[in-house]
Amino acid sequence: MANTPSGAEDGSKLDCSLMERALVQARLAAEAGEVPVGAVVVDATGTIMAEAGNNCIGASDPSGHAEMRAVRLAALAIGNYRLPGATVYVTLEPCAMCATLLVHARIGRLVYGATDPKAGGIVSKYCIGSDGCLNHRFAVTGGVCAEQCSRLLQDFFRSRRSSTTPCQPLKA
Repeated sequence: MANTPSGAEDGSKLDCSLMERALVQARLAAEAGEVPVGAVVVDATGTIMAEAGNNCIGASDPSGHAEMRAVRLAALAIGNYRLPGATVYVTLEPCAMCATLLVHARIGRLVYGATDPKAGGIVSKYCIGSDGCLNHRFAVTGGVCAEQCSRLLQDFFRSRRSSTTPCQPLKA
């Protein structure tokens, strides 16, 4: 199983459809003031097991990443902490914490939208899941609906930057 982007910019129709579901979760997260990242977990038959968006701020939980939340919900749904054969769809390349979660959950495949050059744990900064350092590997398809996923993040952060006021010097 490869752990590099497939090169397919849009992925299969099924991948695109499920990434659209993840984008819905990302938009809901943005509406709640969270970084707009969404995730969907499907089983080996393509049935949706769980979906979630980021909720770090609302839950005061540094592990409240979309893929972390969706994998937890999927595991609860089947009563097992292992998700063999499952595919995780996420709008942003997982960070090192979430990439390691995918290893521990024994997922079969990861599909992500936008790469994360600053903190990506799959191909950008680390190669978790393919570097041979851990006891499980999974297939990866990157760049599915990448433009939509990237634009959502860029618009969110642009909006946040424009709504903040510059720092004012303290008066003595």
